Amino acid sequence: MRDAAINLRAKPELRDLIDQAAAMLGKNRSDFMLEAACDRAQSVLLDQVFFRLDDRRFKAFMQLLDAPSAPNEGLERLMAVQSPWQAAPAIKGRSR
Repeated sequence: MRDAAINLRAKPELRDLIDQAAAMLGKNRSDFMLEAACDRAQSVLLDQVFFRLDDRRFKAFMQLLDAPSAPNEGLERLMAVQSPWQAAPAIKGRSR
């Protein structure tokens, strides 16, 4: 069962285009649109994580990663902060 509603307004010609494509795949409009939107969302998110470089650019990128970093006050402050699981007090008497 689906719990969340997503509502869209579209011009009739766009709705008809979507309906035609959905019918060709044996899907209803909602399933077609949800699948297309999720495919695009995954693509956008993956573009933020994975990228391709040719050999020359990859070597240059690796040199940048391997080079010592310049002093950075913001990074120093960030690295000094304890993570929540390090800062949380231990719970006594709790066993797993």
